[in-house]
Amino acid sequence: MTETPSDTRARLRRSARLSAVQALYQMELSGTGARAVVKQFRDHRFGHDGEPGEFIEADEDFFEDLLSGVVRAQDDVDKLTASTLKEGWKLSRLDATVRAILRAGGYELLRRTDVPTRVVINEYVDIAHAFFEGPEPAFINASLDAFARAARPAADAAPES
Repeated sequence: MTETPSDTRARLRRSARLSAVQALYQMELSGTGARAVVKQFRDHRFGHDGEPGEFIEADEDFFEDLLSGVVRAQDDVDKLTASTLKEGWKLSRLDATVRAILRAGGYELLRRTDVPTRVVINEYVDIAHAFFEGPEPAFINASLDAFARAARPAADAAPES
């Protein structure tokens, strides 16, 4: 079965999201800035047809937007994320990978209104399943759902048919 352009775009964005979560994790642990990490991913991790080696095929511009966007909007994303956590929980107490997933998903929900809410939540829950076998994917689902309700209240107010 041939992949449609829509399927290709979705697949490349999925790879970009996973790479963005990995890059955000790397940035948090190493203290490296977004520009340097974007360059590293473009130079050493992303590949194109015909290149030797094992590379990730991803929407590189979308990846860069996610990474630089999370950095630009991190205060807003973190504040809104913190407001969705149960009382007594702090963002800093969460696993670094969970924080990276919530920040990337939060950025998309807050600033990338061209991406439907359900797509954002489903994509990052799938990413959580790639990293965790325990309760984390459900936690990420609930957190991003609460984030979406706060960030996009009108988007979810459409009448049901």
